[in-house]
Amino acid sequence: MHDADHAVAKAVRAATLHAHTRRHFFADCGVGVGAMALGSLLGSSNQAQASTEPLAPKPPHFPPKAKRVIFLFMAGGPSQLDLFDHKPQLTSYSGQRIPESFTAGKRFAFMDSSNGFNLLATKRSFAQYGDCGAWVSDLLPHTAKIVDRLTFLKTCSADLFNHAPAKLFMNTGTGQFGRPSMGSWITYGLGSESTDLPGFVVLQSGPRGPRGGAVLWGSGGLPSSFQGVPFRNTGDPILNLSTPEGIEQASQRRVVDAVRQLNQQRLANTGDAEIATRIAGYEMAFRMQASAPELTDISGETAETLSLYGIQDPGESTYARNCLLARRLVERGSRFVQLYHTNWDHHGGPTENLETHLPQVSGEIDQASAALVLDLDRRGLLDDTIVIWGGEFGRTPMGETRESTGRNHHIDAFTMWFAGGGFRPGFTYGETDEFGFGPVSGATHVRDVHATLLHQLGLDHERLSIRSQGLDQRLTGVEPARVLHELLT
Repeated sequence: MHDADHAVAKAVRAATLHAHTRRHFFADCGVGVGAMALGSLLGSSNQAQASTEPLAPKPPHFPPKAKRVIFLFMAGGPSQLDLFDHKPQLTSYSGQRIPESFTAGKRFAFMDSSNGFNLLATKRSFAQYGDCGAWVSDLLPHTAKIVDRLTFLKTCSADLFNHAPAKLFMNTGTGQFGRPSMGSWITYGLGSESTDLPGFVVLQSGPRGPRGGAVLWGSGGLPSSFQGVPFRNTGDPILNLSTPEGIEQASQRRVVDAVRQLNQQRLANTGDAEIATRIAGYEMAFRMQASAPELTDISGETAETLSLYGIQDPGESTYARNCLLARRLVERGSRFVQLYHTNWDHHGGPTENLETHLPQVSGEIDQASAALVLDLDRRGLLDDTIVIWGGEFGRTPMGETRESTGRNHHIDAFTMWFAGGGFRPGFTYGETDEFGFGPVSGATHVRDVHATLLHQLGLDHERLSIRSQGLDQRLTGVEPARVLHELLT
């Protein structure tokens, strides 16, 4: 062998030995730097427990007014002008073109293609209800009965007018994919009070899922422990949750324990938060084999409760059943429950119009939404539970003429309502102009809503942040956001 060959072989052996000893030193040695670093990272038994239980309860930044959230998300953009924002002037000027001062410089989805700059009167009748005198249309008779428990925000605004980006914006504070959702931020900040059910649960109803899909409840740069867990409407709430036939629980427990030990070893070597997620996921799935069927079996609810929600059959798959499940979830300690109900996108198409389909979808959610608030209240849960109702945006005062009548997407002013959790009951905040196009007082933004929700949960929206991809991220983003103290008690 030539001297050059000897030199190459020696270099290869040295590199191999270096790689082996380095791996041994950092990963395989029980008293090496990896173990010491992990010990320093964990610091105490409580921190060690938190590392393998990401959803363990955490203290808020300051004393909270609420502990949990139920978000009733009307996917598609409900028409505030046909539900809550009573505008007699629309009737007086219906069919006339809206003054250009309202629309100058504005962009609208589909507006030019559907003759949409003429004002459109609502065909619904409005009346004032409760001691607070809130305006509600005839489409929501059950909601009208509980207005003294609700806080109406009539001047919320957003930045994006197409469905998927706007849903992302309402849920994550940005129209960009890959950011943590509201439920993820809240469970990251507070953990969960449930050990047998997910801290963040998603329930869906309607003809299809919401545009945008799973990113609406994703965890973004947070560990995946904090992402929303969608429950199915029929069968097992989660696929493959049931123990396979012929497998005994004791045998399954041994498998889960063995997998946990292997994952804990890997966690000690790497410190990867996703391994902690994996450990917690196995344990949660094992416990949910008992807790999830008990949760979803509503046959034990009283006939009076089922009637309150409008549930005819305990086995049905409806928005009403999901509202009852939301109550049962928060009773069992889940931190954030989000109900998506489609379809509120009433442009005036063959299956999406104001004449037929808005009354239909309103009827699907009205009784159960009101029942949820009443049920939480009588069980002593409403005081520390925030219930939110709303969509990604509202609809324009101008009509759309297609196969039938509709309204376009509108981001300048739309209505949301809140109940419980320290929100001021029987109160309406913000006022829109004579056509309902934009705010004349009390202008607010989605970011303000996010900041307010976090505040009520004891979380400072400026402190609740993570470093991801070289940037500090938070739910309210980098633009100004304020807590809406006017809405709070």
